[in-house]
Amino acid sequence: LVTEMTARARLASRVLATAPDAQKADALYKAAGQLRSTSESILLANAQDMEAGAANGLSAAMLDRLKLDESRIEGIASAVEQVAHLADPVGQVIDRSERPNGLVMERVRVPVGVLAIIYESRPNVTADAAALGLRSGNAVILRGGSEAVHSNRAIHAAMVEGIVKAGLPADAVQLVPTQDRAAVGALLKAQGQIDMVIPRGGKSLVARV
Repeated sequence: LVTEMTARARLASRVLATAPDAQKADALYKAAGQLRSTSESILLANAQDMEAGAANGLSAAMLDRLKLDESRIEGIASAVEQVAHLADPVGQVIDRSERPNGLVMERVRVPVGVLAIIYESRPNVTADAAALGLRSGNAVILRGGSEAVHSNRAIHAAMVEGIVKAGLPADAVQLVPTQDRAAVGALLKAQGQIDMVIPRGGKSLVARV
C-alpha cells in the first residue's frame, strides 16, 4: 500500500514542483470552497467520530479537540485561504554571493518532494498539512489518528476535489486509508520513496518518528 501511494505521490510531486504560483493558490481557494460547500457531510462524519470517541472513553478535552461545528469548519476553510495568500516559497533566493572571478552563487528554495505527515486527534490538521504541503510544491501523504478517521476522510475528500478543479493531480494529497499501525512503520521505513516525515502529536509519536 505505502509503495503504491509513494509512487503516485512522486509523480504528483513533479507536477507540483513546476506548478505556477497562481494555480497552487487557486487550488487552495477552491479547496476552501469545497470545505464550506460540503460542511454538512463533514459534520455527519465528525458525529460518527464523536460517538465512537465517547463510547471509547475519550476525555472531555480530547472530545473537544475532535469536535467540529459550522464555526470550526469555517475556521479551517479560512486557514486554507490564508495559506493561499502566502508568498510562493519555490524559487526564492535566500542567499547570493559573487566570487572575484565573476561566478555568482545562489541558494534557492526548492520543494522537498514527498512529505509524510503523521498526526493525532485534531481533524483540522488534515486541511492545514495538505494546504502547506501543496503551497510549497510538495506532495503529501497524511496519516491521521484513529479518533478522527471519518472526519479526516471527509476533509481530505473536500480538499482533493478543490485541488482537482484547479487542474492539479488528486495524488498531490493522499490520506492513508487504513488505521493499521503497520502503515506508520511502513511510512517510516520508506527511505528513497518519502523525503521527509513530520510528526505532529505527543512525545511517544515524536520519539518514534
